[in-house]
Amino acid sequence: MRAVVQRVKKAAVLLEAQPARKIGPGLLIFLGVREGDEVAKCKKMAEKCAHLRIFEDAEGKMNRSAVELGYEALVISNFTLYADTKKGKRPSFAAAAKPPLSVDCYEAFVGCMRQQGLAGIETGEFGAHMEVELVNDGPVTLILDTDEWEKK
Repeated sequence: MRAVVQRVKKAAVLLEAQPARKIGPGLLIFLGVREGDEVAKCKKMAEKCAHLRIFEDAEGKMNRSAVELGYEALVISNFTLYADTKKGKRPSFAAAAKPPLSVDCYEAFVGCMRQQGLAGIETGEFGAHMEVELVNDGPVTLILDTDEWEKK
């Protein structure tokens, strides 16, 4: 499982014929699921994302988390995080998980995020075409990958 986490001043996702889903300061998280991932990994990934100390304290050091500051998160499913660009010019998405695994992991991750103590959680819609707007703060962008946690 792979998450791209961005510290944002604000973010929104626009879905066809629906009101925008918006957050103020907080985290924009793009979540990708690969074949072979397990729903059990979602809890740890959610805890890591929500409690990352990537917001500045009074001294200007990244020492505070979104949870500590009462911020929100916007979670967007994104299979393209598992694009393989080794050959040719067209990415392959063969490593990206297909439903039902991808849906199960995304929904489990969102559920776990809701338990982390953030001020609010907004989501995109799995499998939908979405427009994402954001104001990246910093910029601060981190990549978390469960495969990296398992390497020695």
